[in-house]
Amino acid sequence: MSSVPQVKKDELNRRDFMRCAGVVGGGVALGVGAVVSARGSAPPESPMGPATVRKLPEPKTVPVNDEADILVRMQADLRRALTKPVEERRWKMIIDTRKCVGCHACTVACIAENKLPPGVVYRPVMTEELGAYPNVQMRFFPRPCMQCDRPSCTSVCPVRATYKRPDGVVVVDYDRCIGCRYCLSACPYGARTSDYGHYYTDDTPALQAYEQLPNHEYGKSWDRKGHHSPKGNARKCQFCLHRLDQGLLPQCVTTCIGRANYFGDIRDAGSIVARMATKPNFIKLLEEKQTEPTVTYLI
Repeated sequence: MSSVPQVKKDELNRRDFMRCAGVVGGGVALGVGAVVSARGSAPPESPMGPATVRKLPEPKTVPVNDEADILVRMQADLRRALTKPVEERRWKMIIDTRKCVGCHACTVACIAENKLPPGVVYRPVMTEELGAYPNVQMRFFPRPCMQCDRPSCTSVCPVRATYKRPDGVVVVDYDRCIGCRYCLSACPYGARTSDYGHYYTDDTPALQAYEQLPNHEYGKSWDRKGHHSPKGNARKCQFCLHRLDQGLLPQCVTTCIGRANYFGDIRDAGSIVARMATKPNFIKLLEEKQTEPTVTYLI
């Protein structure tokens, strides 16, 4: 693929991502790679388990057919996948850049769902400018964690706090993480951030109640009080596992106004995401890094 024209930078860590992803000064690699066995398996002792789990509302039962909204169809795919053992599933996300309008709704929805503090963003949206005036167009690249099949972040963790689950999701055990940030440096996509313990209402008379509510990542309750986790920890997108475990799609998928996200079990040949993965305009970012990202794009 030829070089991509100049890329404009914005506030959501775009500079590092564009540099790493090869959009600045290079192209986005094309092709479909074979699934490679993951490096960095789950630590044998003390994996994170469910604690205080928030009960999400049960979705309404809607007839599912080819005419149904794509979210309803993907919801049915998801629930079918959950009937299989975890090691037989393989979660995958495909983002259609032709449908993304750059509204950043997924970014905001992710922040709200996971109650992310200042400086912690799991899903920024990068802007690419194509062409030259007056024939200019914009293309948008939402960038969650790539959930790589061969993640470079897991092998550098000195305490094995980050590892790959059997269903393909790379996670961080906040109770084990020591905040060394080696994984932040190792990720070629800049998809990890660190929780420095800040609040949006810092330097005001009092912290607001909404900032002190716990989040429910990984099916546990995290309240960020004192110096407890996830303060000081590496943090990243985890496909909203607390929602998946209850049969709900990731928040970014349900929020997208353009239906630009496809999500499901890639090992289910009948799923929408498996069918979209066969499209000829399918690309991976930074293929030369050989990380085999699970999150891919349609252009």
